[in-house]
Amino acid sequence: MIGRRRGADDARAAGAPAESGSAGAQPADGAFDELVADPGADTATAVLATPDEDAGDAAADASAAGSTARVAGWARVFRGNRTLWIVAGVAVVSLVAGLALGRFAVAPAEASDDAPAPGLVTVPVEYGRLSNDVTIRGEIGYVDATQLTLDTSSIAGAAVVTGQVPSPGDVLDTLSVALEIAGRPVIVLPGELPAYRDLRLGASGPDVLQLKQSLAEVGLSPGDVTSDVFDQATADALGRLYSEVGYTPPSAGEGAADAVRAAEDGVRSAEEGVAAARRDLEEAGKGPSPVEVKEYDNAVAAAARALAEAQASGDVVMIGNLRDELDLARLRRSQLDAPRDVAPQRAALAAAEEHLTAAREALAAARAEVQPFLPAGEVLYLMELPRRVDEVSVSRGSVLSGPAMTVSGATVSLTGSVADADASLLQEGAEAVFELPDGGEHPARIVSLDRGSGSSGRWTVVLEPAPLSPEQMQQVQGSNVRVQIPVGATDGEVLSVPYAALTAGPGGESRVEVVVGDPRDGPRAETRLVVVETGLAAGGYVEVTPVEGELSEGDLVVVGS
Repeated sequence: MIGRRRGADDARAAGAPAESGSAGAQPADGAFDELVADPGADTATAVLATPDEDAGDAAADASAAGSTARVAGWARVFRGNRTLWIVAGVAVVSLVAGLALGRFAVAPAEASDDAPAPGLVTVPVEYGRLSNDVTIRGEIGYVDATQLTLDTSSIAGAAVVTGQVPSPGDVLDTLSVALEIAGRPVIVLPGELPAYRDLRLGASGPDVLQLKQSLAEVGLSPGDVTSDVFDQATADALGRLYSEVGYTPPSAGEGAADAVRAAEDGVRSAEEGVAAARRDLEEAGKGPSPVEVKEYDNAVAAAARALAEAQASGDVVMIGNLRDELDLARLRRSQLDAPRDVAPQRAALAAAEEHLTAAREALAAARAEVQPFLPAGEVLYLMELPRRVDEVSVSRGSVLSGPAMTVSGATVSLTGSVADADASLLQEGAEAVFELPDGGEHPARIVSLDRGSGSSGRWTVVLEPAPLSPEQMQQVQGSNVRVQIPVGATDGEVLSVPYAALTAGPGGESRVEVVVGDPRDGPRAETRLVVVETGLAAGGYVEVTPVEGELSEGDLVVVGS
């Protein structure tokens, strides 16, 4: 086959337009298609039939070229009108989808006609303890909040907090150190009276009695706890108290030991003076000795003999003189038998004894200065220990002024209120439960039930929770919790069903309908009726006991259809 491009080249080389070889020769069909496919092509390059080409080959070539040109032409049409073709395609797809959906759409009325019959509504029979509760809201927290103000009057300098500062949540109990001020402890003891003076050896009063009873309560043996006198046993117990809390007893100051020694010397000297005065009194009070009696008796006898001899001589003057001597001897003898005057000795002894008493008092005072004593600022009496620290107003290094801290009782209380009608159902000692933050339940007990003041008609209910762990207490303190107080309960576990499961029989008896087959079968499901006796109703459920027929936990009873 002769190529079309070569014929065109020959024509251009001749420098003249190609001429048709016969009157009936026309351009082939493929030539028009090529022009459509490539409008810029030279007309001279179009394929024309020449007189010397084979007519069959020309027709075949023209047919192949025409097919290729038509494909290229349609491609050009698509490229030039892309947006139009996309819109048209989307419309066609939407039309087809709508027709397809229409074949499956069903009218509501037709759908309801074709829906399956609904099944039976059932619930399982419950088995457990059933109770009727009074439900309230209550605040939980520690009771008896108290601000603590400490006595610092016995501190010579500034009342600087030097340690033992508690943190909120700490617990103060007997023998706890509440605070350390100027290096000295403030010891917690049980008691009602506040400390208002320093207590030393020899002091007496109700505060001493309270101290001794507190020391006895912690086993420190302070002596006779019925006596209000601060004695040596009390001082010894105080020494053990300070040792127990890890501090030394308060010091007596410089010179106290020397004062004790001087007082002891004074007592010894006074005792010697009393002894000497007593000896003098004893000597002065003694009667005459036998020698003295004999001497005076002899003097009387000699005077009598001399008088008798003078009377024989008749000498009047001598007789008078000897009679006077006899009277004097008899007087002296009589004085030996008279009581002795010991008043001076008695006065001297009394003075010596007074001096000894003063010396002993001085010694007691000196010894008291070196004995353990209790400054008012080193003890903190609190009732109902232990107590919880709620707030601390001081820090280490600060100067104490005003309340040091706020404490509350370590007893946890749960307080709420109920209406008059509910209060009639409650009583002290009744058990209750309240909800913890984690969803668990915790037991409690009613400890008091009091009518509120005013015309509100509400009662205050105070409950005591069972012991809580520190973590639980931290979670619930100060929170408002839900409290359930059972006011009626079954004796143990029972079967129960919802109210809706009960129906009335022809004789007025209560009964439940138990599903034997599949509840989804609806009216076609197999069921049986069980006659029951009802009991306690609580929380939407009723206690049931089968009378005719069998009923067990987990059986499905009909509550609707």
